[in-house]
Amino acid sequence: MDFKDHIVLWNHATVEVIDIRKASFSAGQPPLKYRLPASTYLYIVRGSASLLIDDSPYEIRGASVFHGGKGTMIQLLKTQEILDYYLIMYRSALTLPARRSLTALLERSRPFTGTYHFVPAHPLPLYEILDQMYNDWQTRHALEHLHVKALFYQWVHELLHQMQGQELQPLRADVLDQAVRYMHHSYSRPFTLDTLAETLGTSPRTLSRLFRMRLKTSPAQYLLQIRMDKARELLLGTETTLHDIASAVGYPDAYSFGKMFKKHFGSSPVRYKNSVQAAPLWRDMPSALSVYDIAREDTLRYIDDDNHYQYNLKGASSMFTTAKPSLLLTLLLCFTIVLSACSSGTTGSNSAGNTSPSPASSPGAAAIATPSPDNTAAESQTRTITTVKGDIEVPTNPQRVVVLYLLGDVLALGIKPIGVSDVSEGAAFEEELKEVQKLGTWFEANPEVILSLNPDLIIVPSEETYEALHSIAPTVLVPYEQMTTEERVGFIGHIFGKEDEAATLLSNFNSKVEESKQKLQDAGILGSTVSIMEGGAKRHMVVAMSKQYGRGSQVIYEYLGMKAPELLQAKIDSETEAEGDSISFEVLADYSGDYIFRSSYDGMADLTGDPLWNSIPAVKEGRLINMDFGLSYYSDIYSLNAQLNFIVERLLAAPRVK
Repeated sequence: MDFKDHIVLWNHATVEVIDIRKASFSAGQPPLKYRLPASTYLYIVRGSASLLIDDSPYEIRGASVFHGGKGTMIQLLKTQEILDYYLIMYRSALTLPARRSLTALLERSRPFTGTYHFVPAHPLPLYEILDQMYNDWQTRHALEHLHVKALFYQWVHELLHQMQGQELQPLRADVLDQAVRYMHHSYSRPFTLDTLAETLGTSPRTLSRLFRMRLKTSPAQYLLQIRMDKARELLLGTETTLHDIASAVGYPDAYSFGKMFKKHFGSSPVRYKNSVQAAPLWRDMPSALSVYDIAREDTLRYIDDDNHYQYNLKGASSMFTTAKPSLLLTLLLCFTIVLSACSSGTTGSNSAGNTSPSPASSPGAAAIATPSPDNTAAESQTRTITTVKGDIEVPTNPQRVVVLYLLGDVLALGIKPIGVSDVSEGAAFEEELKEVQKLGTWFEANPEVILSLNPDLIIVPSEETYEALHSIAPTVLVPYEQMTTEERVGFIGHIFGKEDEAATLLSNFNSKVEESKQKLQDAGILGSTVSIMEGGAKRHMVVAMSKQYGRGSQVIYEYLGMKAPELLQAKIDSETEAEGDSISFEVLADYSGDYIFRSSYDGMADLTGDPLWNSIPAVKEGRLINMDFGLSYYSDIYSLNAQLNFIVERLLAAPRVK
């Protein structure tokens, strides 16, 4: 902790004291657990105790000071004697003239929100000021409260005076533990990955990576498991209505809850309860609920893509909600099925034979059309393709196409969708899709709106979107993360019967890549090193460490074949998933290439005055290139073409390496 920074910020802070409390904790008393509602100083006057600060254990003996920001969890576990302590709760803000210039310093030092511990060498002055503050606060008179504010500044001055010169380290609780604890405590309330990450002082990407690495699941799936376990407990152990269970586990209505319960357990809540109650009990198992004391029935699973959704710049999107169709959707689906049955006549027998999955050589293998020999009329209107979900009958010439995420691949084939997932601002195809119906984020598109569009074909990128939409119209799952660009474009071309157009697209793109490489070679740039970065808040920058990271990484490292600094290149060559690491500014120069592409977006950290950032050669010598987040977000063939144009043009226009 840099006390010079602390002193500067306290000198420019306005403070409001919210509350001052005095309490004791005795031996044999049940543990106390308290989440701080505001920035707080905990001053232990005397005694000893075992203490947890955000799950970090401490043994306290004698006078001690803890500071924690809003949301910090404090637990007093046990003591052998009486523990006397004060709590000082306050709010702070920088004064207006200094706010802009000191914002970066505030993010780095966090004197009002950080968590730290200090054992004062001279506790008496601190105690005397604090005792006077408490007595004045109890009078509840405005004049005495003004005196409390003055005394609080004196108390902070005395504290900083004693802390100055000592080596202190902030207390850092494990981020994943905090997230898990928050989910178990708050599963009944709606919240987003963005807001959870912000509360914990981390990024959505980091939080998702921690869940994947250490729990082998995603945040969304982990929360779903908590909710379903609790729902099953309430369902089997009480006579609570489905509506009340839904509310208790974070769903807005019984229908949404029932749909998710059926997807998770394989049957509706009522059927599940009846089947469990009808099953014979084991001799030594008193009830169905006893299973909870023995083993967890379902393992946590990592569901598909966790890479992109948290970066939607249109606003925070719920990470824990799936599509929740209303009763209207159910009725419309039933009505559609009735109409289909009435109009199909005898043609329905053809599709019945195509329900069993037909194995493909790989997720990216092109599907083979297998027209029915028994129905020549249907042959001209539909055909059957093989997908990872089995054989699916699709229109020969679809006219009303809905596409989620894979927008550019479909557009590049000359097909204009009638509905698409939200388009990131600045995307290569933003203008072309300006008037097309938007359906929400790609991972939670609105089924009711899609149904109202009456699509004849739906293209989806994930298992969850497939499950949510496949009953509306023929739906093709494109497992893009398991495919190369050539496999994906070829497969999407086959879906639409445009294999030749897809081959031409790829051929033209590869020719452009070779031409671009030659231009860079002639300019003496192709052999230079390139880094891709994003962020900059709190003096950390995320550095791309794979060809699949996005932000232009596929074009730069795969197609153009340019290299990163030696420190990164080995990982880029071996990494098969979208990976990026948060690097401190103190060592960022070691990860910086001759050229730096930085993903840019509204509200990104302003680094123009940062001395470490500006000392990096690429930044200092004008070879920093800002690339719009929306342009670099997608990896479809349409976007790759636009990214290739941008990257080559900017490299050629930048100053040469000296």
